[in-house]
Amino acid sequence: MKRPSLREFTAGLVVALLLAGCTRTPETPARLGLRLPPAALGTAISVQQHLTVERPGGTNDLDVALEVDAAHVGLVGLAFGQRVLSLDYDGTALKEWRHAMLPAQVRAADVLEDLQLTLWPAEAIAQALPPGWHIEEQGLTRTLRRDGEVIATITYGGMPRWQGRAVLDNVRYHYRLTIESASE
Repeated sequence: MKRPSLREFTAGLVVALLLAGCTRTPETPARLGLRLPPAALGTAISVQQHLTVERPGGTNDLDVALEVDAAHVGLVGLAFGQRVLSLDYDGTALKEWRHAMLPAQVRAADVLEDLQLTLWPAEAIAQALPPGWHIEEQGLTRTLRRDGEVIATITYGGMPRWQGRAVLDNVRYHYRLTIESASE
């Protein structure tokens, strides 16, 4: 049996890493589909972050560079120094680049949704939610519900939300996303 090359090994590791919490089965309900305008964040940010995704069966890490201004959201994800995902969202169109080995289950739309649920103001999110969905914020905790059922909770280490640590517990899809932002 042929041993995998370093490139094949790295690509396989990237695939495992990015399966994070994004894998869905046909029985799993659809995502919310949140798409807020970049300007709704209310400020421009440029931050480097380390993401850790915990799910049944494993933990994976990814480094990202995130930029948001009034006109666009840009994100580049790196694993082992290699770009594996990038997205650009202008408030209308979401453009995605993905590594050839990246599984179809890892979707830029899901990454954007988690990003916006975590960073954008609760008021902006509330205005965009469909009927039956509700978001509430108490202190440093945010809760997203659908018909009273908790879908996700997000806890923050401090404010603003994009500095320090934020933890998104997605009850519906059974994963925890920890975001550690690099200090400025």
